[in-house]
Amino acid sequence: MNWTVIIIEAIVLTIAFTAMILIPLVKNPVWWIADYPEDIQEEYFKTHERIPTKFFSGAVLWKKGFALVVALALLLVVVKLAGAYDFWSAFLLSYGLWLFIDWYDCFFLDWVLFANMRKVRLPGTEHMDEAYHQKKYHFVQSLWGMLIGLIPCLVGAGIYAWLFC
Repeated sequence: MNWTVIIIEAIVLTIAFTAMILIPLVKNPVWWIADYPEDIQEEYFKTHERIPTKFFSGAVLWKKGFALVVALALLLVVVKLAGAYDFWSAFLLSYGLWLFIDWYDCFFLDWVLFANMRKVRLPGTEHMDEAYHQKKYHFVQSLWGMLIGLIPCLVGAGIYAWLFC
């Protein structure tokens, strides 16, 4: 596998992921309301109409499902470009990139950027500094992300091995 390509892919995926999250979030923070800690959601719903935020609600499943399909397609492209040579190399590369993005999301986007960016706070929750700085909540969400990432990475590696090996 080509490590230069892998590093470039990690950078490009990080930029794409940041744009995919940040652009809708800045335009309308409610778009990602299901990803906010529950105490922030409850404060928001005191003054706004309640919308579905549970993981298995239709709106959340649609968003997350669409994101998984996009991730699967991207992972197939990046493992091909990086020169994966079998199922395991495709899986390890795709899951390694998944972990990189997952940890970037937790440790930088959630803990640093979004915790301190007033523009992405839900209306009526701007005063909840402590709630926006919940490191444990985002760490646990990151662990779930690591587990969920196994699905597109295993499926993608299987499809890659079937098509290209």
